[in-house]
Amino acid sequence: MSMKSLKILTIVVFLIASSLEAADWPSWRGPNRNDVSQETGLLQAWPEGGPTQVWQYSSAGLGYSSFAVADGRLFTLGTRGEAEILLAIDTDTGKELWAAQLSPILSNGWGNGPRGTPTVDGNNVYALTGPGTLVCLSVKDGKQVWTTSMDKFGGRRPGWGYTESVLIDGDHVICTPGGGQGTVLALNKKTGAKVWQSAEFTDGAQYASVVPVNHGGKRQYIQLTQQHVAGIDASNGKLLWKSPFPGRTAVVPTPIYSDGMVYVTSGYGVGCKLVQVGADNAVQEVYFNQTMKNHHGGVLLKDGYLYGYSDGPGWICQDFKTGEMIWNNKTHGKGSVTYADGKLYCVAEGDGSVVLADASPKGWSISGKLTLPAQSQIRSPRGRIWSHPVVANGKLYLRDQEHIFCYDVTAK
Repeated sequence: MSMKSLKILTIVVFLIASSLEAADWPSWRGPNRNDVSQETGLLQAWPEGGPTQVWQYSSAGLGYSSFAVADGRLFTLGTRGEAEILLAIDTDTGKELWAAQLSPILSNGWGNGPRGTPTVDGNNVYALTGPGTLVCLSVKDGKQVWTTSMDKFGGRRPGWGYTESVLIDGDHVICTPGGGQGTVLALNKKTGAKVWQSAEFTDGAQYASVVPVNHGGKRQYIQLTQQHVAGIDASNGKLLWKSPFPGRTAVVPTPIYSDGMVYVTSGYGVGCKLVQVGADNAVQEVYFNQTMKNHHGGVLLKDGYLYGYSDGPGWICQDFKTGEMIWNNKTHGKGSVTYADGKLYCVAEGDGSVVLADASPKGWSISGKLTLPAQSQIRSPRGRIWSHPVVANGKLYLRDQEHIFCYDVTAK
């Protein structure tokens, strides 16, 4: 090959690489726990019928777990036999790499099995099962490193089981057993030994997952319960601040933090709330309204606007700082959402349809639709398609119980 040809090839390779910025998705709602992917070079419109399906895996068993994706492996929770399991799947082929038994299966009328999403950290993967068993396994082969359970720390399993996706932050595993010994718990990620527990904050566990933030020069963890939204000192578990929240029945969505403000929402007619947390951790309510009543499909913040499904008005765009509804649309069914490369990926829980919509305050506009080629034969009649979508390394991952689907969403 001539020097000139080599230079041209190098330029072409560089242009291709620079047009697609891929990224792993190692935990619930991504590396920043905000459901906003940094990937670029993705399809801005889908062909009729949706993007190309790469593979389908149909042995995940029961459960509503979403996905962690790291180093060419997809991790999720499911069931097999009488046990909840953690699965590792090759992202290129859909081939099962290993499956590890974790605990007995959570039994629940809305569907048995696990709800939380695994978290990958280096050579280990962590997961909390529906009954409350917390495990650390080897990414390579699924062998157990250590295990413990929420009841050892005073935790009482909430009615729909433990749903939290645990956080790995520095040397610690952060989780929410709830109860009188402390709502939030930090464990040594290498051994599972207790580091601290939030003795000043003792609400029972709900279904939200902890968000880590740097605020006022200090690391803290924000968690939402049925009674409060609160900030916990990451170094020692001390309560830094809390604000009342009138949750009902079940409080599920993950809190959102931006520039000293914390946004929370829940369903069952409750609504949403924004609080301003001062540098001294003094808390002031900015608004509380019923614009966003998000059940469990999640809400994300992008460029000052919130997107998600609100019971009643449907899919909405909401101004983060004012709480004002910018637009709403009811043409797509209730469901879950994620964001990548300017687009919302919205999954309808009822019929398994997925639309590609603009993440824009200008209005609801879709540029593609797909429908899952198969729906679960083992899902509870009361259950729906509740696993959240994930976009990672140019692939869209979707799930309905035993079925996991992978689509190529890279722009060609």
